[in-house]
Amino acid sequence: MKNAVNDGVWSGSWVAERLGVELVGDDGLRALLGLALRRNPKRAHLLVSNVLGKHVPQSPAVVYGHGFRLGRRVAELLSEAEARNALVLGYAETATGLGHAVADGLGAAPYLHSTRRPVAGVARAGGFEESHSHATSHLLLPEDPGLLTGDGPLVLVDDEFSTGNTVLNTIRELHERCPRKRYVVVALVDMRSPEDADRMERFAIEIGARVDLIATASGTVRLPRGVLEKGQRLVAEHDRPPRSPEPSYGRITRVGLHWPPGLPDGGRHGFTPAHRARLEAALPGMAARVGDALPAGARRVLVLGFEELMYAPLRLARELEQVTGVEVRFSTTTRSPVLALDDPGYAIRTRLVFPAHDDPADGPGERYAYNVAGGGFDAVVAVVDSVADTPALHAPDGLLARLAAHTPRVLLAVVPSYVPHASERPAMLPEPLRGPAFSSYAPDEVGWLLQDLSDVTLEAPTEEREEAIQSGGAHYAESLPVEYQPSEQYQELFHAALDASAARIAQAVGAVTEAVIAERSPRPVLVSLARAGTPVGILMRRWARFRHGLDLPHYAVSIVRGRGIDANALRWLAAHHDPRDVVFVDGWTGKGAITRELAQAIEVFEAKEGITGFEPEIAVLADPGSCVRTYGTREDFLIPSACLNSTVSGLISRTVLRADLVGPDDFHGAKFYRELAGADVSVAFLDAVAARFPEVADAVDTAVKELMAEDRAPTWAGWRAVERISEEYGIHDVNLVKPGVGETTRVLLRRVPWKILAREGAGADLDHVRLLAEQRGVPVEEVGELPYTCVGLIHPQYTRGATGADGRAVNA
Repeated sequence: MKNAVNDGVWSGSWVAERLGVELVGDDGLRALLGLALRRNPKRAHLLVSNVLGKHVPQSPAVVYGHGFRLGRRVAELLSEAEARNALVLGYAETATGLGHAVADGLGAAPYLHSTRRPVAGVARAGGFEESHSHATSHLLLPEDPGLLTGDGPLVLVDDEFSTGNTVLNTIRELHERCPRKRYVVVALVDMRSPEDADRMERFAIEIGARVDLIATASGTVRLPRGVLEKGQRLVAEHDRPPRSPEPSYGRITRVGLHWPPGLPDGGRHGFTPAHRARLEAALPGMAARVGDALPAGARRVLVLGFEELMYAPLRLARELEQVTGVEVRFSTTTRSPVLALDDPGYAIRTRLVFPAHDDPADGPGERYAYNVAGGGFDAVVAVVDSVADTPALHAPDGLLARLAAHTPRVLLAVVPSYVPHASERPAMLPEPLRGPAFSSYAPDEVGWLLQDLSDVTLEAPTEEREEAIQSGGAHYAESLPVEYQPSEQYQELFHAALDASAARIAQAVGAVTEAVIAERSPRPVLVSLARAGTPVGILMRRWARFRHGLDLPHYAVSIVRGRGIDANALRWLAAHHDPRDVVFVDGWTGKGAITRELAQAIEVFEAKEGITGFEPEIAVLADPGSCVRTYGTREDFLIPSACLNSTVSGLISRTVLRADLVGPDDFHGAKFYRELAGADVSVAFLDAVAARFPEVADAVDTAVKELMAEDRAPTWAGWRAVERISEEYGIHDVNLVKPGVGETTRVLLRRVPWKILAREGAGADLDHVRLLAEQRGVPVEEVGELPYTCVGLIHPQYTRGATGADGRAVNA
């Protein structure tokens, strides 16, 4: 018996003929399912999935692919906002791996599966009963109880729906605690009767929620009268007592996986997109170690998971399948007692019986591995968690010995059992702040991963503020400058500049967004660096919707020079999205200080947290400093949002990081200047640029083709120019040289400027700069050879307002 399914013989025919059971439904139903007899007094038959990876060894690509595709169908059913807030819940034990794969297909959803294993010190957050099962009680043990209290869709995953009772029990239990508006039920096969389907529809109406169902195939099982008694007689007739253990002839070897420290072994306590990213990064190395330990010449290998531990061995098997030329199959051990019968028309051909080896809460008992004996495997890789690596596993009648009787080599790979340590960090970071409660932007335009400090007095006059920085070594992010209130003349310049540059900005927005979608992620998660990046991120989001119909998630986070990016914001992002989809967004580059700051901060974060996948490169509208490779243009031109402060950035202040206001588990802070609503042009700026999208669409296509064809590797030419200017003007400190229109504007609005260097013939792009310089009595010097449109020089002697790369005052 090499394969449980033989060509031309349906693996349910033996049961169908003898019990009179009929399987009717979709054309592909018989390819998905076979039939066997349960050794269970509650039900006669068992639907045996050929693609689940439980009872029938199957290609891991087939097993994972079925779950992943179901997840993609869920993503297509839900809106972007719903998908971002969804939770996937799988059922122990058979659907734990399937639910994981569905969560992967959905993309950004965290995953939790029920369990029959109590864990000391972990509080029960819920549970439900599975009436027809041999082991009924399901426990819910999330490390973060907030997973079960969200208001997004709950996606429930099981391998099959026979009556729908388990799903209804689950929804009823959880809905009473925390009602949701939407539930999605997912299975490989839907075998409910019309009466059961009607019952679920009535239930949805009763609780006032929408309940959708997605399945790979559907049908029904027609059972004759007296089927249970007839099935029990057949089991009694054909069941044989376990034979004495066969003598082992295979060699048993332990192989070290080097499992990433702190990475959960599965979804028993929750599995986030950040966990998934860590696993993805570690899989090639783990598979290589297993591959190296396989016997020479091995052609057919089984990776055998352990009861609820399905996902980790499945992913390991899939990786092994991809990187070796070996024929790999995957299945798992199980608690389910099923009759084994060596007949081509029967789904369970062989059975290995061994004692439980994980000290189960319900006491000792038999466990099973089906269709392994006689499978022609040159090696079996048994993957268990450390709780199950006990003397019983290694006993003469244990699983390893049983396997060694049927294969030349048994490899044991142990995954550390994850035990939550919820006390180390608050259970849940707060949800993003959104308008109109925080900012003047619409709530769907951006979520601010910040805390609201609007009621705290943080502003001080520039000179007073810089005196404090100099005398006490205070960091610039510990206070705020008084918001500059533009004169009527300056506001007129802003609107004129916006009218003149809106199409140019729209084209740059389109180009950088297309580059991101083409090269970084087809469904990116935009994360703007607050606050200058926020309007740009919103415009990119609007372009993605305009051109591709995409509704991209968008957040704003704080990054502070010398202190790095907000690590708690990164943790939140990693818990809700795949870090590999995150694209950091800013308005423009100067000399590249923030680019360097972000790269260093991500490196530190990954080393400390063990969370990987974040790409530190920034996507910007304009990259005059040649610091990044994802940009709309490298020309230094006026982006009008640089002309103003909060009134073009949703009325949000610069971000604040001060120890007495921001604790180790808090987001960085910012203020919402509601009182400036009368001068707010934030949405007007966005609308003016977005209105030009249709007219620049063709130009964007041309620009993107040109961008993709050219060498976009950063040259850091801007940094070299800044170094030259610093020396030529006797400043001798690159931190006092602020290149580009945007940075020059900031010097004039927030710092103590010395002089402005303007490229000859710069024209209207610098009208607002000239006006601000005139108001502050700062000379504007025209320069012939200047790589930027302008450069702002902070006063090298009078250092109030002059801060270095660490954000502290520079003493002249």
